[in-house]
Amino acid sequence: MPRVVFTSNLQRYVDCTERDVRGATVAQALAAVFAEAPQVRDYVLDEQGHLRRHVHIYVDGRRVADRERLSDSVTRTA
Repeated sequence: MPRVVFTSNLQRYVDCTERDVRGATVAQALAAVFAEAPQVRDYVLDEQGHLRRHVHIYVDGRRVADRERLSDSVTRTA
């Protein structure tokens, strides 16, 4: 189960506590976060649903490659 953690910088502007969510991709994990905290969406995604230019997402220490569809896997490969 993915754990989503937001930077303290973002937490100054919007309530986005650390949480475990369900999902196999970045898009699914973010959708779960947005379902619980819809105010976070506009800080993370632009009007087209793509990752904002100043936002970076890391999965196991690696920056995600797909900034538009957010299709990078968040499941661990043993």
